[in-house]
Amino acid sequence: MAWIVLVVSGVLEAVWATALGKSEGFTRLAPSVVFGVALAASMVGLAYAMRSLPTGTAYAVWVGIGASLTVVWAMATGEEAVSALRVLFLVLIVGGVVGLKAVH
Repeated sequence: MAWIVLVVSGVLEAVWATALGKSEGFTRLAPSVVFGVALAASMVGLAYAMRSLPTGTAYAVWVGIGASLTVVWAMATGEEAVSALRVLFLVLIVGGVVGLKAVH
């Protein structure tokens, strides 16, 4: 159960990071509210997962999922350029996250 909560929390990290950028310094209400709700839910989920998973592993997986999805979303929406090197480095991040799960 902790792993499922951790993955969902990682996805929520990507949501709040994207909403933070869209909030334009908290001057836009809707993205600011999405940021706050997603941030709180993401942190609660991370804290829950850390009750039964090692701190370093849980945090690295959470950050890896959030960072990867944030970049993938930005590339999919055209906000960031897509290149072979960017995709390679994203694959390396995902591989590291999977590796951490595998050795747990």
